[in-house]
Amino acid sequence: MKKIIYILSLFILLACGSANAQKYNTHRVKSGETIESIAKKHKVSASDIYKLNPDSRKKINVNSILIIPKAGSVASTKTTVTSEKEKVVENVFDRYQKHKTKRKETLYSISKKYDVDIEDIKKHNKFLYANNLRKGDKLQIPIYKKITYVTVPEVVVAENTTYVVQPKEGKWRIAYKYGITVQELEALNPNMPNILQPGQTINVPNLETDKVKTIEAEYSYYKVLPKEGFYRLKVKLGIEQADLERLNPELTTTGLKEGMILKVPLDTSVNTIEFEITSSDTISKNLDFVNLSNKVTDYNVKNIALMLPFTLNKINTDSIYDTKNKIKNDRTLAITLDFYTGTLVAFDSLKKLGINLKVDVYDTQNRLSEVNTIVRRNDFSATHAFIGPLLSGNFNAVASALESDNVPIISPIVKTVNLGPNVFQSRPNDDNLKAKIVDYFKADSTAQIVVISDRNNKATSTMLKGRFTNAKLVSSRLDKKTQKDAYYIVEQDLIDVIKPGNNVVFLETDNAGFVSNVTSILNGLQIEGTKITLTTTNQNNAFEDDEVSNYHLSNLHFTYPSINKILNSESSNSFVEQYKKLYNTSPNAYAIRGFDITMDVVLRLVTSQNLFESVYYSPSTSYIENKFSYKKKPFGGFYNESVYLVQYNALEIEEIKQ
Repeated sequence: MKKIIYILSLFILLACGSANAQKYNTHRVKSGETIESIAKKHKVSASDIYKLNPDSRKKINVNSILIIPKAGSVASTKTTVTSEKEKVVENVFDRYQKHKTKRKETLYSISKKYDVDIEDIKKHNKFLYANNLRKGDKLQIPIYKKITYVTVPEVVVAENTTYVVQPKEGKWRIAYKYGITVQELEALNPNMPNILQPGQTINVPNLETDKVKTIEAEYSYYKVLPKEGFYRLKVKLGIEQADLERLNPELTTTGLKEGMILKVPLDTSVNTIEFEITSSDTISKNLDFVNLSNKVTDYNVKNIALMLPFTLNKINTDSIYDTKNKIKNDRTLAITLDFYTGTLVAFDSLKKLGINLKVDVYDTQNRLSEVNTIVRRNDFSATHAFIGPLLSGNFNAVASALESDNVPIISPIVKTVNLGPNVFQSRPNDDNLKAKIVDYFKADSTAQIVVISDRNNKATSTMLKGRFTNAKLVSSRLDKKTQKDAYYIVEQDLIDVIKPGNNVVFLETDNAGFVSNVTSILNGLQIEGTKITLTTTNQNNAFEDDEVSNYHLSNLHFTYPSINKILNSESSNSFVEQYKKLYNTSPNAYAIRGFDITMDVVLRLVTSQNLFESVYYSPSTSYIENKFSYKKKPFGGFYNESVYLVQYNALEIEEIKQ
């Protein structure tokens, strides 16, 4: 009687509490739990759980979160409720019931008569495994007891809590923070609007504080689409399963689920990231180039270190003649001084914007030993950004030394450096250059593609044939005696492949004589009705040699990818005017690059919390001749993917607007 009264009173308590209950709850699956046991715990049916969690029909994983329709009371904070936990023990053998088989009886009818499974009848009458049931067979029917009892009440911590929406937060951000899918968040909040408003209160899983994830600016985020598996994500995003699991450890237990939010490297193509973008839910990167000079918010002193190979130890400063001679004959020193003059103009311009800088300049002497000495004798942990050294070996040594303090270091000029996590490679690499020009002409469906290459560039020719399957290939001719590359073709080689209409000719060589030979022939073939555009994946010194006619290049509208646009001789802006006033000459490409990189680095620092976060908040910037759009390499540093396309036009080199 007491037991009945207790159960009745508990039921009343739960019923009263349910008056204010929310409609849904969540449950994090524990080891050994089944849908049936979870349904019993929450006092709902298994079918109710299946309706809200269709994937659970196949399998449930430990730590996965289920949406549960709530039948009892649940507090909206970390309060507790009491519930009863029933335990049913079935199939406890009690005794045998004798049965003699009658005519027309079957195992099925007997099992129904005694409410036992057919398999249980066979288990206790083993001859039935080998023989069919016959009239007169004497069977032992197992009779089982069903024991039901109620355990003592247990305290259950509420599965849900409330969360106040923060500015610029949308559904996907909150779902990611609490380890659920967008659909699960919506199920917890049936009346939630599409656009969340700051200050709005919603329901979320009740997680411990250290288990709530944060949105990190150095990563992008991706919402898993229906039927997407690891293979499809690898093809789509270019990320291996192991890398996804390393960034999202919960995948090893929950697997991929539709609507779940994954952290992915920042360099993942923005076009493949499919979020519902709203006024309060913006993670997609703005690809428009921004002007940071009018967005300065931080006027605190920024510490900048500049490390360049001035090689002052080799210069006789007492002799003007020796100094001039050194600068004239030492190309590295000439580049260094040009780059440095550009940085000085940048520092002056930044000062006029009210930006406070502390700049330390170091001479590497172009020696690794000196670089190591500088790093060893100085504390750079408080440095906000480090520009240089210029050369790869010295740069890699400094970058490695600064990595433990997470000091961002910018490589100004060279093509390749070790892309450690604190490294910003400001010069676009050759792969980006090639991809840019190929994609540009790939978009022109009317173009007839011809690829001309010397023997040293056969690999590039083969790559282009792979991208343009209908392309015609022409190779430079061999010397008949030596069978070595002679670096020329004859007119007939091109007459056979140049057709009326739109022709695009890729010329892949670093031999100036070959460039002169090919451009001369192409110029003669460009007649009425036949348009020829010359291009290359690798614009090098051969195309700028005195042997090559600029008239021919201009007539062929020579088009190529470049790390910078070319400032025309007639161009005039405040930087050029200031540079001429200071140094009595026009700035060359290295001086302009020094200015552009310095302006970009400092402006990123004073408009974002740090250089790393600026990649997200100020993704794309543009200056005099250079632009910067950094992406993060998985588990590595940042590289600039911004590439210009330029074209010869009327003997001037102009940027192609895209």
